[in-house]
Amino acid sequence: MKSPDSLLAEARHLLNTVFGYPDFRGPQADIITHVASGGHALVLMPTGGGKSLCFQIPALLRPGLTVVVSPLIALMQDQVATLSELGVPAAFLNSTQDADASRAVARRVQAGELKLLYVAPERLLSGRFLDWLASLPIGLFAIDEAHCVSQWGHDFRPEYRQLGVLAERFADVPRLALTATATPAVVDDICAQLHFREGQKRVFRMSFARRNLYYVVRKTQDKETELFHILRNIKGAAIVYTRSRKGTSEVAEKLRQEGFTALH
Repeated sequence: MKSPDSLLAEARHLLNTVFGYPDFRGPQADIITHVASGGHALVLMPTGGGKSLCFQIPALLRPGLTVVVSPLIALMQDQVATLSELGVPAAFLNSTQDADASRAVARRVQAGELKLLYVAPERLLSGRFLDWLASLPIGLFAIDEAHCVSQWGHDFRPEYRQLGVLAERFADVPRLALTATATPAVVDDICAQLHFREGQKRVFRMSFARRNLYYVVRKTQDKETELFHILRNIKGAAIVYTRSRKGTSEVAEKLRQEGFTALH
């Protein structure tokens, strides 16, 4: 096994030459060397903090295939497109593909041509797919949007609750779980569900503080008038959130009546 210093040097080289970044941010370097060395980890990192690099670089450092579990088709397609542009051999298997396209990806995997394969949890957990993976050299499992394991597990993607099977079927393969946010109770639940045992795993937290963001709470008896006042006094575009789809159309129409250019 390579030393942490050697892995870090290789990781920095990949960061510069493949991904085009000058240096790591926050705990990225520690996460990457820990995972590339074969350790399990849970990463809490805000959107835009660089979570993807935490498994993409270890995927290139470790032998074998990295399997990325993602709940969103658009997200996996976007990441594969970006990686392909960078020259990183990656692909996805999802419901948008016909049988011929899926077989073509499977052939590339079996030929050892891919380093990253993105799949949805439903596909991953099928017995046939797990048996197929067991016949392959797997280097890493990366579980994106890992909060689905806990707080949204039963409502959003219940299959996330079953990902503990990876610890049973692939005990020697490191597992990396990533999410933007999780309470202490959710952190404990994710670690329990994925069978992260003490002494085998680390939890990495990146600060959520953003100097360019702030919150203001205003009490008002007339939300619409207050909204119009705010929008007339800001520069550039704005995003207005509502509680429902119907609300978006109603608010957009009222904004247009007040002279704003608004779409929903």
